[in-house]
Amino acid sequence: MCAGRVVARVAIRAQCSAVTITVHAMNLIQILEQEEIARLNKTIPAFAPGDTVVVNVNVIEGNKKRVQAYEGVVIAKRNRGLNSSFIVRKISNGEGVERTFPLYSPLIASIEVKRRGDVRRAKLYYLRGRTGKSARIKEKLGA
Repeated sequence: MCAGRVVARVAIRAQCSAVTITVHAMNLIQILEQEEIARLNKTIPAFAPGDTVVVNVNVIEGNKKRVQAYEGVVIAKRNRGLNSSFIVRKISNGEGVERTFPLYSPLIASIEVKRRGDVRRAKLYYLRGRTGKSARIKEKLGA
């Protein structure tokens, strides 16, 4: 093949003088999403369902801008490239509160992992029906 850098999996028809690259439509969209994620330049820590996280959210009230911390357990994570999101659940005044955050939202100032949870499920929706000690999550040791 001729010298050239290929960003994604592409079908290449090459004559060394003129290189013709055919990019599949699906891959083109994935390449654009990867470039957009790189352009956003956000540092997102690795976290999974069961982890306790603190999400610092930029809140705009009138002409004032402040940062609000939202701490809770990640009960679901949706990996969809640029459209990835996660759901955080916390108990506020004895009432369960869930909030969905888009992972690459400009409103998220930072995400901090407080505690790693040891769970066997990808989605922890069963925690909605549990309260007290039955809603506890074991801490992951040695990870």
